[in-house]
Amino acid sequence: MLSLVAVLTLITTKDVSQLRWIALLAVAGIPAVLVARHGVFGPLGRFAEVVIVCLAASEVASMALIDGTVGGGLGASAVLPYLSVPLTVSALQRRSREGVALLTVAAITLLVAGLITQTADGRQITQFGYLVVCTQWLILAALGTLAAGTLRRAMQSRGDGKPQPYAEATRLLTQLRSVARQLPGATLDPGGISEHLVEELRTVVRADRAAVLSASGGGRLVVLAQAGVDRVDWETTLDSDSAIADAWASQQPQTAARSQARSHRGGDVSALVVPLVAGVRTVGLVILEADVANAYPQSVMAEVDELTGPAALRLEAALLFDEVRSLATNEERQRLAREIHDGVAQELVMVGYGIDNALATLPEEAKETGEELRTLRGEVTRVITELRLSLFELRSEVDRHGGLAAAIAEYARTVGASAGLRVHYTLDESTARLPAATEAELLRIAQEAITNARKHAGATNLWVTCAVDPPYAQIEVSDDGQGIADQRPDGRYGLAIMAERAERIRGRLEIRPRHPSGTTVAVVLGTSTRRDSVRDSVTAPEGE
Repeated sequence: MLSLVAVLTLITTKDVSQLRWIALLAVAGIPAVLVARHGVFGPLGRFAEVVIVCLAASEVASMALIDGTVGGGLGASAVLPYLSVPLTVSALQRRSREGVALLTVAAITLLVAGLITQTADGRQITQFGYLVVCTQWLILAALGTLAAGTLRRAMQSRGDGKPQPYAEATRLLTQLRSVARQLPGATLDPGGISEHLVEELRTVVRADRAAVLSASGGGRLVVLAQAGVDRVDWETTLDSDSAIADAWASQQPQTAARSQARSHRGGDVSALVVPLVAGVRTVGLVILEADVANAYPQSVMAEVDELTGPAALRLEAALLFDEVRSLATNEERQRLAREIHDGVAQELVMVGYGIDNALATLPEEAKETGEELRTLRGEVTRVITELRLSLFELRSEVDRHGGLAAAIAEYARTVGASAGLRVHYTLDESTARLPAATEAELLRIAQEAITNARKHAGATNLWVTCAVDPPYAQIEVSDDGQGIADQRPDGRYGLAIMAERAERIRGRLEIRPRHPSGTTVAVVLGTSTRRDSVRDSVTAPEGE
């Protein structure tokens, strides 16, 4: 800014001697640069800069008028831009009172200088151009001070110890918790809300079959809840030519004279598909079907719409909460895996190396000590193996494209290879998918059952059965080990956790002895499937 003002002053006055004002400004700015935050020297430097700028503006304007190069007002504008420097510094340092004082001093100095400076046309203060330019730069300096203060507040908010996104997330989650306590059953479970909606609709309109579907990614829908005499194989793809796809795309209710289930055998059918729209986003669909013609006229559709409107908001909140909870859980599992890997796992490896070094340098006659060290080395190796399996379990997730059966099979294969178990797979998985949260809970139950068989059963064989045909699923893990004495879910901590997970997804946990030896742990979700085809059945070689 000093360089700019110097150039403008030379252009305006063509007098090198006027550069003395630039030198004075440089001297006055030294304390404001070196000790800008000092309680005395910093403000004194800035006040000195303001006074010098205003006096220089008056004299340069007078010289420009005498030389006739430019008008007096334009002469003052050659120096006044520097006025923004001390004012901006004071604003950035949160000295609002100092900024007001600097503006006041600038106005008084310009007024006094205009009164005492004589020109050929009289006092300088009487010149219209001088008054306009001074007023203009004072206003610009005030606006610059406000802008600098706003910038400082924005920088401060970004640098706070509690970032704004987290503060906003805290506020939203607090509101979400309050909403959850007001919902039926005081829950934000998508399945529970969907079941409640289906029950309400069936009390208002005829529905021999009903379901609530939501998006799962990949252009497919998942069944959150359903009701009907028989299990229905709903059309869950959004790429097909169906009322379901039309309702999702148009966000308008659709009626059809044919069933939206692939397994329907025909006959008179009335189908109504109502989109659950929250704001501008479709969060789900409600499907109602009756085995009669023309069961859903406009009056019935209006009644259904009255119930589905508020339900859409509740379901969206539940789905968002479910997604946030899933993300937080996965992040915590990954964090624990990183801490274990970088902490205790590495330290145990170093302990193992230390034992190996001790064995290498141990005298031959210390046979008893050597045996104890080898036993200790074996125990350290066992613990490291357990930690590696725990890390694998923490990092295991259901792949969006691979499916639940693939995730369970991969885990069983890895554990079987580590423990020398012969693993037998029976996998029967349809192309439809369960909700992501449900798949995650089923995977954790299967992992716990497989881990218990490896650690406590003393088994040779492990049978893993996975049958998934949404909304039905059954995961079964059997071993030929010694069995368990207490089969109650609350008898052991791991079994209690599995029971809690099954209850969370409205499933049933079954623990029973296997004939002739061993234990079977099964979790069943939904009603039994009527399909009896097996998609894949594999027996892995021993140790694989």
